[in-house]
Amino acid sequence: MARPPAPCYLRKPMESWTPIPKAAIYPGFALSLFLGLAGPALAQSADDASYVASAPASDSGLRDLCTDRPPKANLPCTVDAGHFQYESDVFNWTRAVSGGATTDTFLYSNPTLKAGVTSTLDLEANMAPFERVVTRSASGRQTFAGVGDLYLRSKLNLAGPDGGDAQAAVIPYLKAPTGSPGISNRAVEGGVIAPFSFALPQGFTLLFDPEIDVLRNANDFRRHANIQFLGNLSHALTDSVTGYVELWGQANADPASPSKQASLDLSLAWLAWKKSPSLQFDVGANIGLTSATPRLQLYLGVSQKF
Repeated sequence: MARPPAPCYLRKPMESWTPIPKAAIYPGFALSLFLGLAGPALAQSADDASYVASAPASDSGLRDLCTDRPPKANLPCTVDAGHFQYESDVFNWTRAVSGGATTDTFLYSNPTLKAGVTSTLDLEANMAPFERVVTRSASGRQTFAGVGDLYLRSKLNLAGPDGGDAQAAVIPYLKAPTGSPGISNRAVEGGVIAPFSFALPQGFTLLFDPEIDVLRNANDFRRHANIQFLGNLSHALTDSVTGYVELWGQANADPASPSKQASLDLSLAWLAWKKSPSLQFDVGANIGLTSATPRLQLYLGVSQKF
């Protein structure tokens, strides 16, 4: 899900930067990782009020709102135990040009729902309720519309759950092919992301977000590797506004059409207030840097923790 997954990056989605959302590894491997990370945390004693969802963190002890949007980057932070959070595009538009055809992809909301299970683990689900893909070429116009794929993720914080100079996490995820024809490639896929961040002087934060995916081939049912990497630099411009600059790249080894993509991403997040429940609005633009990358993506979003 840069945030689970809008077209080809999930955010989330999720986002995975083509009209089909990003995807990832063999389902059995992704599912075993998902259960393997979630299982031990869920088994912790319910008597420990600071760790389990059955004894949620008090409002006075809540962490600051931390989201996997607006940039493509996934942050190492998790939702407080026993609390819930949504992060969503309000509107998302992507334009791609390839082989004389222009494709516009529209997302009319794209919610990611998160539930804090322990102080270091949350569970997440993302699905766009309505997507519209319009392709124009010399042969005419073609339109697909419908629901998107379902993405299930778990995020386990490995370092710095309450912030600090360094944070790290691992995020296995699984994609279920719930999407409509023309929206989804109808394949079960999954992936693993490993974000880590460092505090820099003067209030800057540097984050790296490597990801490895295994996707279904375009022309058969075999699988191929897909690798993504990004560097993200953020800074608080005011007490309530944070700015992000990001370089993102992807190498897709599909035998039928291998490709390399890259983009420059610029975004702003505005925190409406700091007391619980927290509310954040955001806006951003992703600019394609290679011919295989969508030329432009614009979006508005909102996030809130309860």
